[in-house]
Amino acid sequence: MDIGILGGGIAGLSMALALRKQGYNPSVYERRAGPATSGAGVTLWPNACFVLEALGVLHDIQAMGGRPLAVHRQDAAGNSLGGLDIGLLDRAMGYPTCTVLRRDLQAVLLNHAVKAGVAVAFGRRALGIELGGHGRAVAHFEQGPSIRPDLLIGADGRMASVARTFVAGDNTPIYQGFVNWIGVAQGPHALVSDISIRDFWGAGERFGCVAVRPDLVYWAAAQARPLSDPMPGRQGRNEVQRLFAQWPEPISRVIRATPEEAIRLIAVHDLEPLHTWSRANVLLVGDAAHAPLPTSGQGACQALEDAWHLARCLKGARGGLEEAFQTFAHLRAPKTARLAEQGRVFARGLFATDPETCRLRNARAKASDPARDVQALAAAWGQGLPLPLGAASAAVAGSGLGSLYHTE
Repeated sequence: MDIGILGGGIAGLSMALALRKQGYNPSVYERRAGPATSGAGVTLWPNACFVLEALGVLHDIQAMGGRPLAVHRQDAAGNSLGGLDIGLLDRAMGYPTCTVLRRDLQAVLLNHAVKAGVAVAFGRRALGIELGGHGRAVAHFEQGPSIRPDLLIGADGRMASVARTFVAGDNTPIYQGFVNWIGVAQGPHALVSDISIRDFWGAGERFGCVAVRPDLVYWAAAQARPLSDPMPGRQGRNEVQRLFAQWPEPISRVIRATPEEAIRLIAVHDLEPLHTWSRANVLLVGDAAHAPLPTSGQGACQALEDAWHLARCLKGARGGLEEAFQTFAHLRAPKTARLAEQGRVFARGLFATDPETCRLRNARAKASDPARDVQALAAAWGQGLPLPLGAASAAVAGSGLGSLYHTE
């Protein structure tokens, strides 16, 4: 079967690896001129690391990544709001949590895909998809010939997905009321005291920093603002320093250690869940299918899960692509929709500006039961995977701890 994959990001490359391991020969078409180097970092929770091990790349990721011990939550004055024992979560789910720069994760996936014989073509920007003869989709590119594979997988992201436009007829991302500055800080000396995730909550503002090593930290600084407000200028570091000048360390230290050119500003959007993920022989995966907010903490993790599930759906489908698509959507749609909604709910609380609302939010976080939080996350994130708690009830998954520690 001839398989084409639009998009060479995390979703596209992991999908290519998973399919190659099942004996298929997919080809990847990436709009960028070369391998991706933008973005900050990704927290790969145990469900993602399960997939990475199945793909044969977890060892390489761990070699360049960090192994966080805990999540520490604080308010803007430095008062503790509780946290999460990541070691306990890892033991409950049977796989580690890993923090890694996005560019390094991309490089590992690309290297393994190329070694496995996957053809990866850069500079192939898809302009659109149309139905050709015999009901098979044709993808047209800005440069290079069109393709008409037996299976066309849309892994081309949330903001300009031609595959989502073809399948759903609409690809309008929804602004969710806040912006993120993201960056990667590196210094000659330690910037943080341990390998952990530190999350600071204010009123309409939030700062999260994630250590890969004590001297290497990726971070996201967020602020609630209407999209109609003027976006900050090019001096991103000055703006972030001003906003968070009075917040606890290591925030100022991390910002100072970040080159100006390494800071990127994003107006954060997500997408409404779709009723269908496929049309004809085109299937959506990753952010093209289910783009959650970064406050879900699961964007990259769910893209990786897509790869693991689709490879098995294709292998087990006796009724061809239609059966595989239906099985895949039945497996994936409920979980991804729930995680996307949890990301929205968490963002609404996180970026509240009313002092009383913030006080109640902080009090609930501080009073949460850490053991129950681990149980909730293990059940929710392990659902549908052969993990120790993957089949456990997700009824307790509404604890509200499914928060971001993933920056994009």
